[in-house]
Amino acid sequence: MNKDTLYVKRKRPTDMLLLAAIYISATLAVALLLGIILYVFVKGIHTVNWAFLTTVTSARKQTTGIAGNLLNTLYIIVITLLIATPIGVGSAIYLNEYAKPGKLVSLIEFTTETLSGIPSIIFGLFGMIFFGETLGFGYSLLTGSFTLTLMVLPLITRNTQEALRTVPDSYRTGALGMGSTKWHMIRTILLPSSMPGIVTGIILALGRIVGESAALLFTAGSDYKLPKFTGAFGDNLAKLAHKAMESGGTLTIELYLQMQKGQYDNAFGIGCVLIVIVLILNLLTKLAANKLRRE
Repeated sequence: MNKDTLYVKRKRPTDMLLLAAIYISATLAVALLLGIILYVFVKGIHTVNWAFLTTVTSARKQTTGIAGNLLNTLYIIVITLLIATPIGVGSAIYLNEYAKPGKLVSLIEFTTETLSGIPSIIFGLFGMIFFGETLGFGYSLLTGSFTLTLMVLPLITRNTQEALRTVPDSYRTGALGMGSTKWHMIRTILLPSSMPGIVTGIILALGRIVGESAALLFTAGSDYKLPKFTGAFGDNLAKLAHKAMESGGTLTIELYLQMQKGQYDNAFGIGCVLIVIVLILNLLTKLAANKLRRE
């Protein structure tokens, strides 16, 4: 019997060592993630209760809560993604499907890659001067959202580009050969096929939005108050809309401030809430993307 077979070659010691190294690396990565989550929850879960989530910090009422920061965080997430996602995906579609390869495209791609490496504090300074002072938005959630839009655009654009490049060219030529228009081909074939990559870019952007603090300190401020709601639905809606023009600190800003004050239990409690928010939003994003892909 010939011992020099493919089966025997698969069991070379170097292959086994590499396989073991891969499994060890994957295990360490998962263990590190679970360890961080477990540590934060052990330290802070006892702080999280209904009052903590639904009230604001008040010395007069002797309450400690993050309801205002929670609302501000949701504002920042929604406004930023509503602006950045269509612009980022649209830019990637143009660069990958419409623009002719050349110096201009290379320059745009180099610019987006450079933007993704700029420290967030620089974005914060720019947002404060341009959006806050030049455009007159001041310290507000809208200024913070515009600033974060500039920060996450490269993530969404580059991930969408890479996702579109993974779609085989035969899909394009086949659809166009059957009489489909280019936009119809992009909308019904390319975007559904590249949806996993696009969702990855959105999730990465979501993580950066939720975790950002330096840029928001310069642009959105640190206010934690809730709008004073009344019984009228129209008035409450108007106050919610006007909230975007007011200063507001996100959960990460409040976590930073609590750490500065030495309130570590509150800081870890906010950390628990942040982790839960990120997990829920990631899950909802993937579910929505799978639904769109099936349709």
